Amino acid sequence: MQEKSYIGVVGAGVMGAGVATNLAQTGHDVVLVDVEEQALETAKGSIRDALRMQRMMGGGAKGPAASEVLERIVFTLDYDKLSEAGYIIENVTEDWGIKEKIYPRLDAIAPEETVFAANTSCIPITRIASRTRRPDRVIGIHFMNPVPMRPAVEVIRGWHTSDATIETTRAMLSGMGKEMILVNDGPGFVSNRVLMLEINEAIFAVQDGTAEAADVDRIFRECFGHRMGPLETADLIGLDTIYNSLAVLCDDFRDGKFRPCPLLRRMVDAGLLGRKSGEGFYKY
Repeated sequence: MQEKSYIGVVGAGVMGAGVATNLAQTGHDVVLVDVEEQALETAKGSIRDALRMQRMMGGGAKGPAASEVLERIVFTLDYDKLSEAGYIIENVTEDWGIKEKIYPRLDAIAPEETVFAANTSCIPITRIASRTRRPDRVIGIHFMNPVPMRPAVEVIRGWHTSDATIETTRAMLSGMGKEMILVNDGPGFVSNRVLMLEINEAIFAVQDGTAEAADVDRIFRECFGHRMGPLETADLIGLDTIYNSLAVLCDDFRDGKFRPCPLLRRMVDAGLLGRKSGEGFYKY
């Protein structure tokens, strides 16, 4: 790994592993940090499996081999490994109590010029930036899952985000093969302010007995032409992330329309989180 040429990725969950994969596939050296060894081991296995599947389906036939991609990623528990990162992408769980503790720690470790990108579904970027001494170099990047397969991302300008930070981010994303769609800060931004309402209402329809989950999704796929229905999408994102995102939106907007459906809460409590747990509205 070349000195001062790598990108830091914080959080080795589904999104963090996807971001690290996409970066390494496009020639970037990556330091992937988590607080749990098991999370890093799981990420390593999921990255290997995803790359193998891509090659089997022909999507990665011309790209680097899995071994080459994994060689570009350092898996570590040591935050100090980020001390020379040129750019850091944070992907920890959608919980403000956790996220707000990450940024002062990164601020103390990373070089002054390093940009912090928050991969968040709903938490306002200006609030995140307030936990640092570099609010002009904090920006939001809302990656979609699966990260390597999505050609565009929602990028969020915080109150203090500078034009230079936006252009640095544009160049970094271009290097990942992605275009950015720039929006202004606000809870949920555009994508999840709209999507979370759709998913929540679909869950209410199941809870109320209006339709089974499969029929809800079939209506959206076959009647509207969507590639996935709202409940399939919820399982892909993770029902815990859906619940936490709705809680943030409900709290920030003070609007009951974002109140998480009780069925969603029960499923999260039961550990039915979707694809990542093996069962949500469907079994995997």
